[in-house]
Amino acid sequence: MRKLLKNIGVLLFATLLAVSFVNCKAIQNANNAQKGGVIGATGGAVLGAIIGNNVGKGGNGELGAVIGGVVGGTAGVLIGKKMDKQAQQIEEEIPGAQVERVDNGIVVTFDENSGVYFDTNKYNINGASQATLNKLIGVFKEYPDTNLLVVGHTDSTGSEDYNMTLSKNRAYAVTNYLTQNGIGQGRLTTNWFGETQPLHDNATAEGRAKNRRVNIAILPNEKMIEDAKVEAGN
Repeated sequence: MRKLLKNIGVLLFATLLAVSFVNCKAIQNANNAQKGGVIGATGGAVLGAIIGNNVGKGGNGELGAVIGGVVGGTAGVLIGKKMDKQAQQIEEEIPGAQVERVDNGIVVTFDENSGVYFDTNKYNINGASQATLNKLIGVFKEYPDTNLLVVGHTDSTGSEDYNMTLSKNRAYAVTNYLTQNGIGQGRLTTNWFGETQPLHDNATAEGRAKNRRVNIAILPNEKMIEDAKVEAGN
């Protein structure tokens, strides 16, 4: 019994330690190839980076099923190196975009500062947004062994039902633009959350503008995962 309690205690400590690492700013900003198994032990962080702390209603399926499990160990490190390189390239191509390396993936947040943005009640891809997305499409084509998850959001202006539809339209506007410009439909999944996942204060004009956003999560596909496992000798 004492041995069992000791093992449980060690497991709880390891879990708390992993969570503390994920929440630590230094780890968030570190090279993912160095993070390796620490991030791989947690899971779910990609989801949090896309929609915030609370999962709201909306969307067209379970995000967890799309994101899948986190690959840890040596294979995870190999995937991390590829994702680090891609994340760096996105940052260089689109300086205003917020690029986060989370788990085995990349989360890109677009707002008015990054050139992909939406006016109130609008979901059209304007000229500035097209220019930015064209740069991103170029990166996507260089890394074909990835899947892309596009997630739309709104501010709190208007009714909740209206905003759910608006966020859907924004997400599909981006998805459709990607497919029309050479990104295969099979790589893409579209989701939306209306006004339920604000990351900024909707009481201010600046906060509302930042909440009218689209996130794109870039995730390793099965080929990249299997190739990494083979290379790692798994």
